[in-house]
Order: sequence, then structure tokens, then C-alpha cells
Amino acid sequence: QVQLVESGGGLVQPGGSLRLSCVASGFTFSSYAMSWYRQVPGKERELVARITSSSGRTTYADSVKGRFAISRDTAKNTVYLQMNSLKPEDTAVYYCTRDLFDGLLYRPSGDWGQGTQVTVSS
Repeated sequence: QVQLVESGGGLVQPGGSLRLSCVASGFTFSSYAMSWYRQVPGKERELVARITSSSGRTTYADSVKGRFAISRDTAKNTVYLQMNSLKPEDTAVYYCTRDLFDGLLYRPSGDWGQGTQVTVSS
């Protein structure tokens, strides 16, 4: 079955950096776009970044553009999220997921890992 295991979260001071990792199994990793989402209590899960399967094209939420970078290593079935210049408002649980594409739009498949907590605080 599909498994997604996130890691790399933690406590970091404002302005600091973290790199999140998500190891995927149970599906053909190279065939799917992958995304990172985040969620804070009381709010909906929001898309942070996406990377496509073939071209590796990336998209980002406006709030993280220029600070975060998503990448993937097909040989390791792993997707990464490099987070720089972190702000307190980046505090959230971060999840990765594989995306489904209907020919027009991407949407999350519904497969989620356990998430990894990122806390940005002094």
C-alpha cells in the first residue's frame, strides 16, 4: 500500500532553515507529481509546493516563494522541501502527498503521511 514518511521537522529560530524529507513507497514514484502541504490547528490544509513527475516543474504558494524549494530524487523515492528564511507564520505540521492529474488540474490523492512538525520561534 502507499506509504509516505515525512521527517526533518523541528524547532528553529526565525530566519533559520530546515530541510524536510518524504520517503514514498507502494507506488511508482516517478509517475506522480508530489506536493507538500501544511496545516495549523483550526485551519484547512494548504498547498505549499508541488513538483511534477516528468518535467520537474515546480509551483509554490505565494507566501513561500523565494524562500522554499521543492525537489525530488527518483532513485531514492524521496521528495524534499528546503525551507529558508523561516518565519513564525511557517509554523505548522507539514505533510507530503502524491498528486493525481485529471488532464487539467492536480489534486491530492488522499494518501498522507503522519506529518512532521515545524515550529519557528525565538
